[in-house]
Amino acid sequence: MQPYDIMKRNYKILMLVLLMAFASCSFTTKTFNDPDKDKMLIQIITYVLERGHFDPKTVDDSFSQEVYLDYLENLDPLKRYFYESDIKEFDKYKNEIDDQLKAYDISFFKLTHERLLKRMAEAKEIQQAILEKPFDFSKEEIFNSDYENLPYVKSKRQMKERWRQQLKYNTLSNFDDKISEEELAFKGNGANELNESFKKKSRVEIEAEAREATRKSFEEYFDFTADLEQKDYFSVYINAIVEEFDPHTFYFAPQDKDRFDTAMKGSFEGIGARLQKRMDNTKIVDIISGGPVWRQNKIEVGDIILKVRQEDEEEAVNIVGMRLDDAIKLIKGPKGSKVILTMKKIDGTVEDIEIVRDVVEIEETYAKSSKVEKDGKTFGIINLPKFYVDFENYNKRNAASDIKKEIERLKAEGMEGLVLDLRNNGGGSLQTVVDMAGLFIKDGPIVQVRSTGEPKEVLADTDKSIAWDGPLVILVNELSASASEILAAAMQDYKRAIVIGSKQTYGKGTVQNVIDLNRMVRNNKDADMGALKLTTQKFYRINGGSTQLEGVKSDVVVPDRYSFIDVGEKDQENPLPWDQIEPVDYAIWNSYFDYDGTIKKSKERMANNEQLKLIEESAKWVKKVRDVETHSLNYEDYKQKIERNEEYAKRFDKIADYKTDLTFKSLPYELDLVAKDTVLKEKRKRWHETLSKDVYVEEALNVLNDLKLTYGINKKVAEVKD
Repeated sequence: MQPYDIMKRNYKILMLVLLMAFASCSFTTKTFNDPDKDKMLIQIITYVLERGHFDPKTVDDSFSQEVYLDYLENLDPLKRYFYESDIKEFDKYKNEIDDQLKAYDISFFKLTHERLLKRMAEAKEIQQAILEKPFDFSKEEIFNSDYENLPYVKSKRQMKERWRQQLKYNTLSNFDDKISEEELAFKGNGANELNESFKKKSRVEIEAEAREATRKSFEEYFDFTADLEQKDYFSVYINAIVEEFDPHTFYFAPQDKDRFDTAMKGSFEGIGARLQKRMDNTKIVDIISGGPVWRQNKIEVGDIILKVRQEDEEEAVNIVGMRLDDAIKLIKGPKGSKVILTMKKIDGTVEDIEIVRDVVEIEETYAKSSKVEKDGKTFGIINLPKFYVDFENYNKRNAASDIKKEIERLKAEGMEGLVLDLRNNGGGSLQTVVDMAGLFIKDGPIVQVRSTGEPKEVLADTDKSIAWDGPLVILVNELSASASEILAAAMQDYKRAIVIGSKQTYGKGTVQNVIDLNRMVRNNKDADMGALKLTTQKFYRINGGSTQLEGVKSDVVVPDRYSFIDVGEKDQENPLPWDQIEPVDYAIWNSYFDYDGTIKKSKERMANNEQLKLIEESAKWVKKVRDVETHSLNYEDYKQKIERNEEYAKRFDKIADYKTDLTFKSLPYELDLVAKDTVLKEKRKRWHETLSKDVYVEEALNVLNDLKLTYGINKKVAEVKD
């Protein structure tokens, strides 16, 4: 049975069990009035969690207390809305959330939601009043940003003071930026060429401008929150519940599920523009290269969409003031359909523009490759941002098939070694990683998967063909997670690749399935219930160890900017524990490569690499700066601190100045594309420049070179013995 078949079968079994068990108590949408759909959602989700989660939690008072604390933190993380009296009123529910869940009671949510809206309206008035008066930056006072340990305020006077300090701190930052802009303008073209005609503004004028910038920023923030509806806040409540099971179980409201599918596929059907709500307007903030808007070339970044009309409708819908999600629903549509947008152009003119919707591919999602010459050899590098797939049709574009294409293209250019860059790759489809691993070995197990109460299953590559049998290096860091860890672990266990990167990868050793909750409701036509991403399995290396919490340990450990920041699974709330199971039979990759000797040489080079020493020192410095939670609101003190930090940070300028003698080039097929696409051309230029300054890529190529050399030597020795 193929890996994809196994996973489809597991998902079908899970859904069958849930549906059969739920059938006896399932609801129809007619059972509830619209306000009661939240209760139905609670029933469905708690049911699915109890019967479908890999390690279901006991829903008791202890569970209730954790949900309570996390939910309030999510609602008011900066503690600038709720009062101590509010919290005392909420406290009576601290041990009752579990009972409410069992009774499908949402009274706690309703209370907190209504109170939050009231407090946010009050806060808006408070901040508006505060920003009407100038700030005095000569006073000695301290702003504390340790929100976690900050108490809730007891009175309106204390709330005003908390907002005043927050707004003053924001304005102080704007104030310093504007003073710096003034100084640059006065200096003219250079430090020795003062612009004598430049009229400097007074500190009073600059403070007023800085305060206005703060006002606009918070006005946009409150406009955004005003767009939120009860269902948006209810999603926050639901996720406070489901995330108690583990960090990766997550509820998707209907619009969030659409975004998740788009991110996984790397494509969607629409006009090919990124939109943002600015005040009451829906503005074009980015145009996706190759999409309908880009091809038509009539719409620019900065243009505002006023109205939307479908091709089969006479009346256009005015979207000024509309929620962004609702506006996007009107603008998106199936391939081949037409939409007419009434645009307010940058120059102020208004124009109706007809666009034919199409499939829009998000190029940043997909694998990309480059070639480079080193010591007379040609090497290839493939960057993979995520393990993408179309869940509805696996035969459409996916990460495994794209990687295979890039390998074939690199081989046609004479590639003698390959770097697979999985840094910052958060994972994705399990089936694609199994297929991808099979590109580098003849056949054999790739990963073990275990469900609660079920025997383990081994997902294996059964295709004996090999796309690449030469030297292979995999680059990882602390943000390489899930599918990235499966691939790195499998290649490491087979001794098929050398893994270079962080001390350990992210540490996500769990598998999630996305459950369409609408399937749990009979006769459901109108009430979209969204979906639940549910942890259903854990995966294990073929050597039996889990990557959960521990991640994959790099063969060659190198420091990076994340080395001292808490970003891994072990730093999340409610992670599942590490464990291990029995290993499976597998054969170490049989080749003439000297992996152990090459790893030793690489470690020696890295230990003496000045660039890496500087990066490590910089990472420690960043950690120190991030941990500061008290800030002076006196401008002179604030400025002196910034200047001290800037002076100290100068020692790290060499990191950005670092450059290798390597030149990276696009492959022939891509040269044809960039000749027609200036946006893609600029993106590839920047990527190649980044690669030429990348000390990790440089070392990966050194390792490939060493592996190539050891292959030749060991092969000759073997031939002599024969």
